[in-house]
Amino acid sequence: MFVDEVDIQVEAGAGGNGCLAFRREAGVPRGGPSGGDGGRGGSIYLVASPHRNTLLNYRYNPLYRAQRGQHGQGSNRTGRDGADLELEVPPGTVVYEHGDDGLIRMADLTEVGQRVLVARGGRGGRGNAAFATPTNRAPRQTEPGQPGESRKLRLRLKLLADVGLVGYPNVGKSTLIARVSAARPKIADYPFTTLSPNLGVVQLGDERSFVIADVPGLIEGAHEGLGLGTRFLAHLERTRVLVHLIDVSSATGRDPVDDYEVITRELAKFTGTDSDLPPLAEKPTIVAANKVDALDEPDRLQRLQAHLTERGVPLYPISAVTGEGVSALLEAVWRQLTSADEDSSPA
Repeated sequence: MFVDEVDIQVEAGAGGNGCLAFRREAGVPRGGPSGGDGGRGGSIYLVASPHRNTLLNYRYNPLYRAQRGQHGQGSNRTGRDGADLELEVPPGTVVYEHGDDGLIRMADLTEVGQRVLVARGGRGGRGNAAFATPTNRAPRQTEPGQPGESRKLRLRLKLLADVGLVGYPNVGKSTLIARVSAARPKIADYPFTTLSPNLGVVQLGDERSFVIADVPGLIEGAHEGLGLGTRFLAHLERTRVLVHLIDVSSATGRDPVDDYEVITRELAKFTGTDSDLPPLAEKPTIVAANKVDALDEPDRLQRLQAHLTERGVPLYPISAVTGEGVSALLEAVWRQLTSADEDSSPA
């Protein structure tokens, strides 16, 4: 099961209390305060792990507590620190804290091994030995351990992909990603077969490769939550290039030009969840006219070609089933990715 958003509660460990003790030993006529300090409470960290690709575990286990520090002991023995707790999340996880004014972004874990502190453990209290002075040689003062931080977090996963496949349901996105990569998504002839995003690595040879994401199909009103809505539009925010698949066969009963305009409007209306990333409407887009092997009305493809030519949008006729035109499409995607890298590199 693919889960890309959860709320969890994290509670760091409290520090141990300081100890009140006095030294009483044979052969030591003048004892003194010997209460040790309490140990530090355990902190909680989130770590981006390559072994995680969903937030499913956190849906059913929403509360996480780190170990508290042990109390100080006599003979100036400091309590043991509480063990830190590390929670593994998939790379691409954005961490928010629930604040009084809404969600506050804390971190964006985009690289494997990246680690962020989300709840700091409490400081251990001082024992009475720490309060001894020349004028107060037998202090009876100690400190309690400080509580650890407690936070309510929202974890939101955004796929780390170079290319995003968009389009109406059943236009062939899953078939295409299965052809060009080792991904094996469910493929069936009914709407919304794809209920969760799929990632695949495309190998072009000569050590050229990129990651492609197939997100569930969009419909008119997706930016308002219709269909699978904004839940999966957010996964396109990190992509650098969009490939818009359009079914040019007559099986859908829709006009290819209308399909292009509807999906383009939905991308433009999606406000996004991250202001640091460019809007979807500003991303480079390549259109793939799919199912040319089943094209029974050539005029449908011609009208789409003329419409896109006026707008300066490249079009590649393909068949995800037979592989026709797919190589040319992938090479065009690679060129667009290379161009995007050059545009983003510092002068």
